[in-house]
Amino acid sequence: MSRLDLSCNNLTGQLPQSLGKLFAIHALNLSHNHLTGFIPVSLSNLSQVGSLDFSYNKLSGKIPSELVNLNFLEVFSVAHNNISGRIPSNGQFATFSISNYEGNPFLYGLRLEKNHTKVIDMPFASDETEGKWYEIDRVSFFASFVATYCLLVEFRGCLYINPYWRRR
Repeated sequence: MSRLDLSCNNLTGQLPQSLGKLFAIHALNLSHNHLTGFIPVSLSNLSQVGSLDFSYNKLSGKIPSELVNLNFLEVFSVAHNNISGRIPSNGQFATFSISNYEGNPFLYGLRLEKNHTKVIDMPFASDETEGKWYEIDRVSFFASFVATYCLLVEFRGCLYINPYWRRR
């Protein structure tokens, strides 16, 4: 089997690990379905694959770093899913357009060049030292909470000082 196109079939469920056993496949298109779960690491066994399209699903988790070993991969799209984490920057992943990743708000690691044809890696700290995305949001939440609290206390103080409001 050279190509498997199951796009636009309203498929549900998770991507099976057994997809990694389709050794002779060159193109796999599962876009525009309702697939959930993670991208299986077993896809790194597809040494001949040139195209993987998982766009417009409900996939979550990270892009497996093992996929950088797919040397013939020319097309890789996970656009409009719930993918999170760092985009691999090695191998073929350094050549994919940023449009292949759009619609995943918690995905990071690449930025678009001026000519909109090539993506390059943004300088980030290593994954081991970097905090999780929700820890960053926790800091923002507490900072905004404290600022709002201070403003409310100040506003109440102004109302108390004003003699017109004190009589009520």
